[in-house]
Amino acid sequence: MATVNPSWGYTLHLPHDPRAPGIARTTLRATLAAHGLGELVPTAELLAAELLANAHLHTTGPYALRILSREPGRLRVGVWDNDWRVPPGFGEGEQLGAVPPEDAEGGRGLHLVRACADSVGVSVLRELGASKGGKLLWAECSNG
Repeated sequence: MATVNPSWGYTLHLPHDPRAPGIARTTLRATLAAHGLGELVPTAELLAAELLANAHLHTTGPYALRILSREPGRLRVGVWDNDWRVPPGFGEGEQLGAVPPEDAEGGRGLHLVRACADSVGVSVLRELGASKGGKLLWAECSNG
């Protein structure tokens, strides 16, 4: 008998606290295990870690981890924050700049996201209200 795998999604709201990204990654691992997607944990965790770190480092307010699966074996990991500015490389048709030199202390995160994800994107939420404005950066990965 065939089974239907309905879509599902979770959102974890996080305070601007240095412990929040670690808590979000733990939640991501537990969520994927509960949905039988353990094979996606390494890639999904890397994507989430980089997006969460950027939200924590480049904004001052709360942020949120969003996990969504609309089809079996495919996952969208997103991070919302209250800053509507889109980082280079996530705007429509934009390319990332050059990879930073080996001795640089930062700047590789979005390059890792672009290299490891099947696709990436952004939704800019300029309207205040239920969405609270800001942006949602997302990356998708799959086991296929």
